[in-house]
Amino acid sequence: MIDAAIRCLAGELNDFFGRTLETAEDMVVVSNLLGADGAVAPDVTNKIVLFLTAIERDTTTQRGPEQPGRAFVGGGPLFLNIYVMAAANFTGRNYQDALRLISLLIGFFHERPVFDRYKSPAMDLSIEKLILDIENTPPPVMSNIWGVLGGRYLPSVLYRVRVVAIDNGHIIGRQVGIIDPTVATERRRAP
Repeated sequence: MIDAAIRCLAGELNDFFGRTLETAEDMVVVSNLLGADGAVAPDVTNKIVLFLTAIERDTTTQRGPEQPGRAFVGGGPLFLNIYVMAAANFTGRNYQDALRLISLLIGFFHERPVFDRYKSPAMDLSIEKLILDIENTPPPVMSNIWGVLGGRYLPSVLYRVRVVAIDNGHIIGRQVGIIDPTVATERRRAP
């Protein structure tokens, strides 16, 4: 589901850049910036690169109203926050393109911070909704992130993406509550 969420965002951005810049070329890729050997990953030059920086369980999301007399046994929905970095990997004479594209990306997500299947029909069925919040990242924190990523800063922005109500159908069973026999008798007598 995490891969599907990031792919969905990349697809939406590629559609937006295609319309805005009138290009058929995908400007956004989902990739690491560097490979395990420290070399630049293939196909990330002159692209906006989306990659995962952290995953956390969203403990603030409410599960909704309980159904009286029923409880689900098993997984149930999982609510996650994923942190996605968008980095403009343009160098040399193309550096101004990096600044322009990262500005366009920020504007796009500012105008459209919520993605659902209605607005994004290609969204994976395991995802109900994606909600984006830009993360205020102080320079020392950003420095630490880029230190872990290889030390070379690129124009970038960090988003917290709330992945809402994922239910992979891993419900093991259902428990039905015990009904008081006097209540059941009174219900049968009612007209």
